[in-house]
Amino acid sequence: MKHDHRGEFEKRGGRGPRVFAPGDLKLLLLALIAEQPCHGYDLIRRIEGLFDGAYSPSPGVIYPTLTFLEESELISGDADGGKKRYTITDAGRLFLSEQAVALDGVRMRIDVSKRSLRGHDRPPEIHEAVHNLRHALHSHHGHWSPEEIVRVAALLNGTAQAIADGRDQ
Repeated sequence: MKHDHRGEFEKRGGRGPRVFAPGDLKLLLLALIAEQPCHGYDLIRRIEGLFDGAYSPSPGVIYPTLTFLEESELISGDADGGKKRYTITDAGRLFLSEQAVALDGVRMRIDVSKRSLRGHDRPPEIHEAVHNLRHALHSHHGHWSPEEIVRVAALLNGTAQAIADGRDQ
């Protein structure tokens, strides 16, 4: 039986199903930064990879969480070419070691969530195409002209309808 997330989607104001339990994202970000210092965008991409492309966290979720971790002195952010590069602090390493069991739980929930979000496994070619689409949309960084909005929305809606109808666009 396939789980239908539409009710959750509508209850959450159109934002889709909740992927992380409270505190999960903070712990995951801390663990990812401990593995390798990186920028916020890199963290978004790494989380998307953990979900095999079935979920990509928004900057509106990631950056406030990074700010919280930084204010809690678990990570530090250093300006690097206009972007912050985050590294874990000693306090962050200690916290992460104390939360090892909780982190294992987060990773287990990610595995369950990605299967649920994905529904059926997509062929690798489709996964790559979706990844390329997400990248193209993210590359605009919110700088959309009214003409681009109309053009891209028409392309996406037409493609979605063609897929649903089983025909070429």
